[in-house]
Amino acid sequence: MKTGRTLVDLAGELERQMSSKRDLVVPSSLLQCRTDEGGELKMLVDVSSADAAVAREYGVTDLARRQLADKLKIPFAYFERMRGEQPELLDRNVNTWLQSDGDRRMIRTLDGQVRAVLSDRYRRLDNFDLAENVLPILQRLDGARFESVELTDTKMYLKVVTPRVNFEVAPGDIVQAGIVITNSEVGCGTLSVQPLVFRLVCRNGLIASDHALRKTHVGRALGAETESVNVYRDDTLAADDRAFFLKVRDVVEAAVSETTFRQIALKMQKTREIPLTGDPVKAVEVLANRYTLNEAERSGVLRHLIVEGDLTAYGLVNAVTHYSQEVADYDRATDFEALGGKLIELPASDWREVVTAG
Repeated sequence: MKTGRTLVDLAGELERQMSSKRDLVVPSSLLQCRTDEGGELKMLVDVSSADAAVAREYGVTDLARRQLADKLKIPFAYFERMRGEQPELLDRNVNTWLQSDGDRRMIRTLDGQVRAVLSDRYRRLDNFDLAENVLPILQRLDGARFESVELTDTKMYLKVVTPRVNFEVAPGDIVQAGIVITNSEVGCGTLSVQPLVFRLVCRNGLIASDHALRKTHVGRALGAETESVNVYRDDTLAADDRAFFLKVRDVVEAAVSETTFRQIALKMQKTREIPLTGDPVKAVEVLANRYTLNEAERSGVLRHLIVEGDLTAYGLVNAVTHYSQEVADYDRATDFEALGGKLIELPASDWREVVTAG
């Protein structure tokens, strides 16, 4: 499993962000973009009749640019080409469509940057509130250890393992039960709670989609139509997710229960009975094509499969999850842990296509 930051570092950064975050719900007609000759895009908010404390100008992150292009139905490749080669044309396009768009947008900012352009129906489930509610739940797990926590530009991850519940997949090959909680404040996925299987021999993590709990970030529209700009700060919005956090507690307890964990571990164990009868190179190629792995990722998975020498479906699952430790991007590394969970759910017909490839 890829190592993230310490729990203390995570807590410190969440507290810092609390004082720097600001959310605006703004009619599109009050937004304007301005791009300089170097391609730097700024977003301006018309505050002539609104809260004077709202900053007039913000930088725009890569993700927010992509979301803005998507909402205005401008192909992102063309958006970026205009930004680099014809900034005036980009501003003309963007501002024309913003002025004619009758929608209201939630603009999420951090450190003076627009980090997300979302619908006014976007339901905020912020990382600080989540951590404040779920960390005590996780810390109550018997022998709980935080194997990996991280805060990326798009998501927060909490990955916790308990040695109380374990299973021997093969002689000397022990896995332990855990949980992974993921949240995005910028529209890159739901808040999810999923079982985690931790393999001691190589410290691999596998995320199982079964028994997962997810909460979408969709709610009622924020702000009255008569209001021009609404400013939402974390300390002025009351949390209404108490029922959800009770569900989190229940899912955490279920995920690390003997019954649930054994079901997942037995699925892993069954993949040991599926030999790679074809060409291992072709098997990885089929897998890469099915799950859109790039050339470097394909080569990395194949290398782990060959080095570890287990030419079974189980060996391929472990090659995928082991490779995640080498992936530089934490979000993408977690994708490989989740891919391991998808593989143990594959029906026999799909495995046959992989293991007989040649």
